[in-house]
Amino acid sequence: MEAIKRPRQLVIIRHAESARNKARQGNIYFADDDARATVKGIPDHKIPITPHGHDQAITTGQYLHRYFDMPDYIYHSGYVRTIQTLDCILEAYSWVERDQIKIRMNPFIRERDPGFAYDMTTQEAEMHFPYLKEYWQTFGGFFARPPGGESLADVTERVYTFLNMLFRDRAGQKVWIIVHGGIIKALRFLLERWTYDQSMKWLPGESPENCGVTTYEYNESQERLILKAYNAIFWK
Repeated sequence: MEAIKRPRQLVIIRHAESARNKARQGNIYFADDDARATVKGIPDHKIPITPHGHDQAITTGQYLHRYFDMPDYIYHSGYVRTIQTLDCILEAYSWVERDQIKIRMNPFIRERDPGFAYDMTTQEAEMHFPYLKEYWQTFGGFFARPPGGESLADVTERVYTFLNMLFRDRAGQKVWIIVHGGIIKALRFLLERWTYDQSMKWLPGESPENCGVTTYEYNESQERLILKAYNAIFWK
């Protein structure tokens, strides 16, 4: 029998609601000074999850424990919000079960670098970068770089390196990844062989939700991971 060339199962979980998610309320920038106040000056890798995010992750962990196989490995980005999400998920598991799971941090799946406008309000961003809207419309959401930050194309390069490691070292194993929205798009671009047009923006209703669970399973005839479920929500 030919050996499996990929992980047997890949489960991708977006982190729980973060303090910045709550403060920005779905906007690219902060609406005003009041919205920014709770997280101003906190670097992205130190942003925590909210009490609501804690509940999301606890409930998601209970569902995963009941209906999913035990993972062999869990990877996270090293950002506080992914670590806290993972800790909450693992509360559903006994210490004996946790001892069987290997947990690793990998910087290749860190959040997309947001650049110089990270802590700006919409008004400030438009004032400092008046060209940005036209530039974004010209190049699209996959190739355009926020000033001082990364494009999704840049992110995909490092995610490609991460996936190659998984394919080489975790073939035949069950792997979970606790990550960020931009990383999920990069993973889908690579695993599902998207075109550039498919990657330009999320279709309406397709943006990954906090603690959304996306599952791939290995298909032997196609010798690749096939999407089985996208953005499943278990905490609502």
